[in-house]
Amino acid sequence: MLNKTNFYIDGEWVAPVVPNDCDVINPATEEACAVISLGSEADVDRAVSAAKNAFETFSLTSREERLALINKLLAVMERRNEDMAQAVSAEMGAPISLARTAQAGSGPFHVQGFIEALSAYQFEEDYNGAGEHIVHEPIGVCGLITPWNWPVNQIALKVVPALAVGCTCVLKPSEIAPLSAIVFAEMLDEAGFPPGVFNLVNGEGPVVGEAMSRHPDIDMMSFTGSTRAGAAVTKAAAESVKRVTLELGGKSPNIVFDDVDLPAAIKRGVIGCFGNTGQSCNAPTRMLVQRSVYEDAIALAAATAEKVKVGDPAQEGRHIGPLVSEAQYNKVQGLINVAIEEGARVVAGGPGRPDGLNRGYFVKPTIFADINNDMTIAREEVFGPVLAMIPFDTEEEAVAIANDTPYGLAAYIQSGDQAKARRVAKNLRAGMVLINGASRPAGSPFGGYKQSGNGREGGRWGLEDFLEVKAISGY
Repeated sequence: MLNKTNFYIDGEWVAPVVPNDCDVINPATEEACAVISLGSEADVDRAVSAAKNAFETFSLTSREERLALINKLLAVMERRNEDMAQAVSAEMGAPISLARTAQAGSGPFHVQGFIEALSAYQFEEDYNGAGEHIVHEPIGVCGLITPWNWPVNQIALKVVPALAVGCTCVLKPSEIAPLSAIVFAEMLDEAGFPPGVFNLVNGEGPVVGEAMSRHPDIDMMSFTGSTRAGAAVTKAAAESVKRVTLELGGKSPNIVFDDVDLPAAIKRGVIGCFGNTGQSCNAPTRMLVQRSVYEDAIALAAATAEKVKVGDPAQEGRHIGPLVSEAQYNKVQGLINVAIEEGARVVAGGPGRPDGLNRGYFVKPTIFADINNDMTIAREEVFGPVLAMIPFDTEEEAVAIANDTPYGLAAYIQSGDQAKARRVAKNLRAGMVLINGASRPAGSPFGGYKQSGNGREGGRWGLEDFLEVKAISGY
């Protein structure tokens, strides 16, 4: 079992002020695969002090100096992709094929987007020809809190843009999935970032996250996780009036019109919902289907679900793995049972583990029909491979149902009429809309409306989250 109890502070791996060991559980085996230490407020103080001292010089570095460091980091990430994949697969149960590509691969993907954005970004500009000069400056010391479901993705989307513009940072990854963050810290160290620029403290949200959010020497908090926890970060940060950016939950609609290639659209929607074992904030978990093809869509969705395999994440293949933890397993099972109690029709899956799996936090890929938008399964974020299918009659009704949610992260449209798809896209209250299976390029802004958060991650927008704007008149 791996022993990873030290924190990365001021360019060194150091022991916690007070040891507080915590097992990292492999969700496929329900056994410990590593031990870390949970930090305290004293550890946060050490890390923040290092970041504050480092900011004095790192904030003055040139774009070219920071680009050189980030390019070195990219090379290390690409060379150590397998190390990162193994860490992610062990800590959160991602099948190893997915861990190598989408999970570990998301890091270099986003870094390349930030390199392009940083190379082109205008940090200084004259405004309106009136002697006004606008300067974009690093905000300062940044507290970064990342989740367990896409650990590398979110670390890259926070740490890299912060460092790219000259900020320094303290990272608290999820204590459920901390191993990938430790590998990332090793990569930054190898790339040669100066001591104190990046610091890593493991720990629990109510302790380390709370201490970071309240800390007077942290100038900004960037958080990804549940809406409930995001609200807690915001409240704790309010006393020091620091900037807070949030990437939170979602209940994303996938609108399927009757003028589309139905088999292709339904398969795409089901696979999209079940990917990463349904543990994606932007997953298309509400499939809204035009009533004229609703029953056909149900049959197609059920047939697709039957072909989705569930299995050991250590094995190669396109199967899905377990949920991340016992708590998550219990939550998903509870919501499946509530859906049945409220009258949902099970057309695939249902309660319990898949056949042949008697340990590990595995769940059956599940599809519910006869759902209305007031049912619990249509309102709450499940964070598991569970799809709710809802009928609609008109375009206006589809938009109304899609927008009838406290969230607004992503939305999906399937239609053979591009003009209609564009019209509907503009009427949806979501930060990202994907039409007919389109993918998002590196540097595209990621974020949402309403209780899905604020701020945007990725590319130019990700850089600007970490910048202050200074106007100099009479320049």
